[in-house]
Amino acid sequence: QVQLVESGGGLVQAGGSLRLSCAASGRTFSMYTMTWFRQAPGKKRDFVAGISRGGLSTSYADSVKGRFTISRDNAKNTVYLQMDSLKPEDTAVYYCAAREGPFSANYYYTERDFGSWGQGTQVTVSS
Repeated sequence: QVQLVESGGGLVQAGGSLRLSCAASGRTFSMYTMTWFRQAPGKKRDFVAGISRGGLSTSYADSVKGRFTISRDNAKNTVYLQMDSLKPEDTAVYYCAAREGPFSANYYYTERDFGSWGQGTQVTVSS
């Protein structure tokens, strides 16, 4: 298990950008598949983006493809989510999640697949 702390959320107008960060503890960050999920009020927690241990493979939910970019810097134990062209429907609490082992780009991840979670960071997009 790894400890995760998200940051970078805030209030932005539609069409704007935000960059979220997730800082991880420990010496074995590179062993973990990393993902971002989000949860809006009254909704379940849904997958947003995932990245492989080496950072070469990524996947995205259809709703964010072409607008969001996930990346990682293993030397800094950090994963990022660059969010561009934000829409009001992107408003949610965004969570970082980790799972030890390989990344499956064609697998539909759910929150049950991850044992380590951050506390979340609020993203609000105004219209």
